[in-house]
Formats: sequence, structure tokens, C-alpha cells
Amino acid sequence: MPKAIVIEKTGDADVMQLQDVKVGKPRKGQVTVRATAIGVNFIDIYQRTGLYPVPTPFTPGGELCGVVEAIGAGVTGFKVGDRVACGTAGTGCYAEKLNLDAGILVKVPKNISDEVAAAMMLKGMTVQYLIRQIYKVKKGDTILVHAAAGGVGLILCQWAKSLGATVIGTVSSPAKAKLAKANGCDYPINYTKEDFVKRVKSITKGAMLPVVFDSIGKDTFPASLDCLHKRGLFVTYGNASGPVPAFPPALLAQKGSLLMTRPTLFSFVSTPEELKKVAGDLMKVIKSGAVKIDVAHRYALKDAAQAHKDLAARKTTGSIVLIP
Repeated sequence: MPKAIVIEKTGDADVMQLQDVKVGKPRKGQVTVRATAIGVNFIDIYQRTGLYPVPTPFTPGGELCGVVEAIGAGVTGFKVGDRVACGTAGTGCYAEKLNLDAGILVKVPKNISDEVAAAMMLKGMTVQYLIRQIYKVKKGDTILVHAAAGGVGLILCQWAKSLGATVIGTVSSPAKAKLAKANGCDYPINYTKEDFVKRVKSITKGAMLPVVFDSIGKDTFPASLDCLHKRGLFVTYGNASGPVPAFPPALLAQKGSLLMTRPTLFSFVSTPEELKKVAGDLMKVIKSGAVKIDVAHRYALKDAAQAHKDLAARKTTGSIVLIP
């Protein structure tokens, strides 16, 4: 019987237990996928802790690469043996085998490995909507990326750099600064030692920035707003240090008629057509070599709790995968 990580009640990392699970035949519109590599993301932690409520019991995970083993009624475009990838949060990917809606899957090209495919989907498609839809990064832009050495951060730095942008990034250690710089970050700032607002002001000669991409949350707010020029855009898309605290909307007016958005990936890939477009854009930059996915950490599926502990403690860089 296949195994999966199951969470009976929300809490710390140790609430995740490896259990036998029954995987029935795929229903109409579904395929059965045998996972070969599984991505780990901060949203998995948010759901495990209850920050993002999910009905219990549940299996976490929204990113994987695998092989199609069975096809449900009405499914077209896939066949048994196809390599596929998923990047939709809340789909129960911490599993050896599972049934998934065909509409949230894309085929994986031969020249992209299973681990890269598992690590790129949710993070890479997040970057696509951030810099190609929320704010279209272009040549000549200077942008700020928080957590520049993280899974999303490394992809964002590379992709933005390939578009001609100057990239400023915050990191928490000299080693992470070196990694970010090697991946397109022109100005890594160790925010544990330096005031990133002052550095941004110095780098831009007081002009400040059109956009800040923030996945940190509480610890970088409201300082992120002070990095923006008039009518700049604050994009908060994660809560690694906890959610942004409540604040009066008038604060945005006081700081220069700023704009703010709190997007989520699902809003940009809610149809198979949107998914194919966003994933296709991602695969294009990966195949071109403009973006390389750094799979820096591998854990066995049974060690998912340790992966969560290391990610939450900021001991990791790049992407993490679980191997079933």
C-alpha cells in the first residue's frame, strides 16, 4: 500500500506522520500519478500550522513530478507513462501515489529532470505571475527582492536579471549573499547587519524603487514601504516571519500614494489554459538557460518533518525536494 504524510491536527512539524493510504482508481477527469520527486514550500508550513486553514486530516504539498499510471474517464492529452508536474497548493503531494485532476497537470519536457520539475512549478510559476503579470519587470528597472537566496528568490533574481533589471536582494547571512549574487542579485544586503532601506537609498541615489517583492512579512514591514518611490508597488506574497500586521490604509497615502497587492498563485492558474501559459513561460526560460533551478536539499519522504524544521529555521537555500 502506498504511503503519504498525513496531518491529523495542525501544529509543529512533528504532527506530520507517514501512513499507509488507499489510492482508488482515478475518477472522471483524474489521473493516477506515482510521485518521483516532491517540492517543499513555505505554504506547506502555513497549512500545517493552521495559518492557512485546511480541513483535517489532510496530506500537505502542492508541487511534484511523477509518472502517470492510470487515466480516468474523459481525460485527454495524457497517457500512461507520461511524465507530469503539478504546482497547485493544497493538492496532497507529500505522497508516493495520488489521484490528481488532469487540469492541474502539465507534461514535463525530456530535458528537465524530475527533481527540477518538482522544485520549479509552484515557485517558478509564482515568479512568472510576480514579474510578468503583477509588475512587468523591464530593462532599466531596479527592484528589491526579499529572501533573495530562497527558492522563489533565486528564480526571481535570475529571471529579472535576464529581463535587464538591476536586482537588490535581502539575505540573512554572508553565504546566502554569495549565493544570491551568483544568481543575478546585483546588490545582496545582509539585513541582519545592515539597514536595507538605507542601502536601497544609497544604491538608487535617493530615487528609490518602483516595486518590492516581499515573502517575509512581519519582519520587513513597514520598512519595505520606505524603499518605494511615489506610487510604487508593494507586493506581499508570503509570511515567512509571520503575516504583515494590520495597518491603516492611510499609511499608503502618507508614504507616497503607494499601491499594495496580496496575490496568490491560484488566481493566475485557475484554468487549464492559464496554467499552460504560465508553465510554458517558465519552461521556456529554464530551457533557454536564463533560469537554473537550484535543488540544494533532498530528504526522504519520511523525513518531511525535518525538511519543514530546516526551512522554517532558514537553514536552507534554493529548493527542497522530498524523494518518495
